[in-house]
Amino acid sequence: MDRRQLPLLGELSEPAPDIGRGAYRDRLLSLLRQDLDFHGQQSNYASHNFHAFPAKFPPQLPRRCIEVLTVPGDVVLDPMMGSGTTVVEAFLTGRHGIGTDIDPLALLITQVKVTPLPYQHIYAVGHDIVRQASRLIQNKTEELQTFLDQNWDAKTREFIAYWFAPVTQLELAALLQAIDQVSEPDLRAFFLVAFSAIIITKSGGVSLALDLAHTRPHRAKVVLDKQGQAVSGTEPAAAISPRAQLLTKTLRSALGEFETRFRQNMKSLPEARPQRLAPLLCAAKAQHLPLGPETVDLIVTSPPYASNAIDYMRAHKFSLVWLGYPIDQLGSRRKEYIGSEDTVGMSLEPLPDHTAGVVAQVTAKDQKRGRVLHRYYAEMTMSLREMYRVLKPGKAAVVVVGNSMLRGIDTEIPVCLAEIGQGLGFEVPAIGIRHLDRNRRLMPAGAKINRDSQIQQRMHEEYVIGFYKPLTVG
Repeated sequence: MDRRQLPLLGELSEPAPDIGRGAYRDRLLSLLRQDLDFHGQQSNYASHNFHAFPAKFPPQLPRRCIEVLTVPGDVVLDPMMGSGTTVVEAFLTGRHGIGTDIDPLALLITQVKVTPLPYQHIYAVGHDIVRQASRLIQNKTEELQTFLDQNWDAKTREFIAYWFAPVTQLELAALLQAIDQVSEPDLRAFFLVAFSAIIITKSGGVSLALDLAHTRPHRAKVVLDKQGQAVSGTEPAAAISPRAQLLTKTLRSALGEFETRFRQNMKSLPEARPQRLAPLLCAAKAQHLPLGPETVDLIVTSPPYASNAIDYMRAHKFSLVWLGYPIDQLGSRRKEYIGSEDTVGMSLEPLPDHTAGVVAQVTAKDQKRGRVLHRYYAEMTMSLREMYRVLKPGKAAVVVVGNSMLRGIDTEIPVCLAEIGQGLGFEVPAIGIRHLDRNRRLMPAGAKINRDSQIQQRMHEEYVIGFYKPLTVG
C-alpha cells in the first residue's frame, strides 16, 4: 500500500483537492483539516471530571465532530466508550448517545455522568454516608475486620492487603457498607463512582500506589501518617534519604477524600433538560455490536493502544476489587480487551497486504509480539466491519488512534487501520494529526520526549482517521 494515498493532514504542504463527494464528505474533510489539539482549553466541564481515566481524549474533539456531522436527534455511537466522553457530549448536545464497553468501571462511570440527580438530596445522603462510616469505624471495628477477612477470595484479599494500608482498608470497608444502604440505584451509583475516584488517581489516591497512570503501578516504599511519621517502611521519617523520598507517600483519610470528591462531583451534575436524551449503554464488545444495520448517524471512538501500551485494567482493578470483582475474574476480562497480549488458542483472520507486511516485520524480530500485533489488527478489522454495518450510508466514523513502536519497528497504526477500513468499503479522505497535552491525559510517560524510550516514542501524537461510508449507488 502506498502511504501517499493516505496523507496525514499535519504533513500537507497545500490543501487537499476537492474530492466532490457531497457536502457531508466535504464537511468531514474540513473537520480533519482543523486544529484538533485543543491545548489550553478546559476539558473538565460538565461531568467530564467525575473520575480519572487513562488516555481520555478532550471532550472538544467529539463535540466538534458531533456539531459538524450531525443534527439534534441523530444517533451517535462510541463502541469503545471508555469514560464516556463521546456519550456525554452526545447527551449535552441533544443527540441519542449509544455507548458499549466490556469494562464494568467504564459502564458505571458513564452511566453516572449522564444521570441527572437532585442536588440537595445528594448533599444530605453523602454526608449521612460519611457519618455512618465514621460511626462504623469507631464502634464496629471488629465487624469491619470480619468483612475484610471474609468478603474476598484469598488472592483478592492478598491484593488488597498489599496495596492498601490496614487503616485505609477499614475506612473503605466502612464507606462501602454505608453506600450499600442507599436504596436508590442511581444515587448509589453516584457515590460508588466517587468512591472509585478516590482510589484511581494519577497520584494513586488512597492506595499505596504512587502513580496509577503507569503501566505497572509502583508501591510506596515508605508510608507516612498525617503527622509525617513513618507507619511502614524501613527508614524512620527523619532519616528518609532523598532517593527514598521519591518513593514515599503520605496516607490520606479515605473518609475525608470521599467527602471532598462527592462534593466536587456535585458541582458538575448533569441537568435534566427536554432536549437531552437518555443514552443507551451496553456491556458489549465492539466486534459484536447489539445494534441493527444502518442505524447510526456518527461514530466517534478511540480504540486502545496496540500491545496493551496502556493497560486500563491494571489501574481499574484497584477499585473494582472493592466493588465485588475477584482479581482472577478481572485478569480473565483483561484478556478480552482489544490490544491484549494474550493470543493462546486464537484464530486470527488474514490481513491486507501492507498491514500483513508490518506484522511480518515485527514477527521476524519477535514472534510473540508479531502475533499480538496480528491480534490487534484482526480485532480492529472486526470492529471496523461492525462500524460499517451499523453506520447509515453517507455517514462517518471518526477513529482516534495512537501509534506504537514494537521492537523498534513502526507499527503504522493509522495507515494500517485506514487500509483495513478501505478493504471493508470505507473511504478515507485523510488522516488528521493531534498533538497530545500529556500532563492532562493520565499518560504513562513524561512531557519531555525520550527517544530511547519506546513508550514515549509512541505517545506524543494521535491520529484522527475519518472513515466515510459511501452512499449506496442505486
